[in-house]
Amino acid sequence: MHHWYMFATSLSLLLLAACGTAEWVNTNNPTANYTLDYNTCEMDMTKDPKLQQGNRYFIQQATERCMLKKGWVLRETQ
Repeated sequence: MHHWYMFATSLSLLLLAACGTAEWVNTNNPTANYTLDYNTCEMDMTKDPKLQQGNRYFIQQATERCMLKKGWVLRETQ
């Protein structure tokens, strides 16, 4: 079951990547602060006991939620 889930997730990400690219934007924060905010979110997520099992997918999802809370939005680019 775990292998099927990983395969389906990988395939979905591959298909999404083929459709275009995306970037994080924040109208209230300069793009230069993106790396600082992203790294802060990622570090905070790795400290969460529920996420310390090392599952990169869950850490990524939690990091993205943190970025959304900071006002960053993932927008598709042309």
